[in-house]
Amino acid sequence: MTYLDADARLIRSLLPAGAAPPDDATGLFVLYAVLLRAKGEAVSAEDVHDAWSAWMSTRDPGHPALVPYADLPPATRAADEPYAEAIRAAAARRRR
Repeated sequence: MTYLDADARLIRSLLPAGAAPPDDATGLFVLYAVLLRAKGEAVSAEDVHDAWSAWMSTRDPGHPALVPYADLPPATRAADEPYAEAIRAAAARRRR
């Protein structure tokens, strides 16, 4: 396991109840681990959406949510926040 895999597991473990990532999202969480290291507690839901978009563009390039964050409907934007919260929590835990 790499350091990014360890961070990805930490982020996944800190997801709030109700967040339901796809079962095959290992690569997505590695991207979230990069956000953890690059942005830490300053990560935003927009950052999470950008990472998700990079991941999704290799899986389903026609996905309707592959648009800039500002162009998403509010409910779709809100779905990114639990992941940003988990990344921020992981950053806080690593800082301690």
